[in-house]
Amino acid sequence: MPEAAEVESLSSQAAKRSPHADPDLIFSKAGIQIFLADARKKLSCFESGTFQTCVTSPPYWGLRDYDYPDQIGAEEEVENYVEDLVALFRNVRRTLRDDGTFWLNIGDAYTSGGRTWRAPDKKNAGRAMNYRPDTPKGLKPKDLIGLPWKLAFALQADGWFLRSDIIWHKPNCQPESVKDRPTRCHEYVFLFSKSERYFYDSENVQEDAIIGAGRKNRRSVWSINTEGFKGAHFAVFPPKLVELCILAGASAGSCVLDPFFGTGTVGLVSKYLRRRCVGIEMKPEFAEMAIERIETSRAKECCLPLS
Repeated sequence: MPEAAEVESLSSQAAKRSPHADPDLIFSKAGIQIFLADARKKLSCFESGTFQTCVTSPPYWGLRDYDYPDQIGAEEEVENYVEDLVALFRNVRRTLRDDGTFWLNIGDAYTSGGRTWRAPDKKNAGRAMNYRPDTPKGLKPKDLIGLPWKLAFALQADGWFLRSDIIWHKPNCQPESVKDRPTRCHEYVFLFSKSERYFYDSENVQEDAIIGAGRKNRRSVWSINTEGFKGAHFAVFPPKLVELCILAGASAGSCVLDPFFGTGTVGLVSKYLRRRCVGIEMKPEFAEMAIERIETSRAKECCLPLS
């Protein structure tokens, strides 16, 4: 559970800036705002049509223990996880402009095979967990759950236009000790839109043509290395991945939303692409990292220009 002192410290800092300020607003500078709150509740405070795009990566089901009460990703049943995210993203859709898009990064998982915990990993301490969910109904031990597509289809049924499934290929993926299947080296980025017609700047994200000179429409497989940074014990959203989503989905000066702000990569990239950004994060430790990262970063940390 987050330390009360951490929450009090961040809230006090917000109150000192203005006695009438939103108590959840802990950072506001250069068009970037960070709210220390649960996105399930905070999103209702924003007016409809506020954001042009949303770029986010929610907690994956059963893969991380963020030590927060009622955390998304710790539901006992995978169906409850999907329902929680569908409800949250329904509110995201309300806050998007009619020409808005939604870029969702989500990874898959295997059933736990009856294991109830996971020991710390020397190479990735963030993988340690005090709980492991039971094998979902209808699945068997060692089954691949198919979470990304379960969620994508549920969002489609809830009213989103499912426009593209992008493969995020990770050339530097973590090795796995498995000997009975290939090592996983990809995740999904789904592109959704609020309406049938929407803003998508294809020229802004063109890629080099393989044969001959010139550029071509960006393909649906993006090879981008995972990245970490000093102070974090886990891989974070790669700036290059976020950059492509923002360049395609948000015009200059528009506002980007990330309801699972984490350590602030979406805010960092928005800053250097001259877009405004609103991030919502409920874990004080991550919010502090995001603030420090955005304030002290340099443009070279973003993967600009596009290759």
